[in-house]
Amino acid sequence: MKKKLLALCFVAFLSLTFNEVQAQFFVKIRPTIVVGARPLAPSRTHIWVEPEYVWRNGNYVMVNGYWAEPRNGYRYVPGHWKFKKRKGHSWMPGVWIRIR
Repeated sequence: MKKKLLALCFVAFLSLTFNEVQAQFFVKIRPTIVVGARPLAPSRTHIWVEPEYVWRNGNYVMVNGYWAEPRNGYRYVPGHWKFKKRKGHSWMPGVWIRIR
C-alpha cells in the first residue's frame, strides 16, 4: 500500500514539475506565411505581436497576431523558425524578455 501511495505521489510530482515543458516538433518544409491586413492599433503605446505557429494534429497552424500593451521593463522578441541539420525546421515562439 505504501509503495502504491509513494508511486502516486511521484507521478503527481512529475506532472506538476514538467507541466510547462514544451516539446519541439520538426518539419522538413516550413508552412507558408499568410499575409493579412493588420488591424488599427488601440493606442500609440501598443505593439504588434506577429502571428505565431502552434503544433496541432501533426501540423504547424498559424495563430493570428494581436496588439499588446508593452510590459514595464520588458521587450518582445518575435518568434522565428530554427533549423537543425537532419531534423528540419522547428518554431521558436515569441517571448517577453526583461531589459536590464
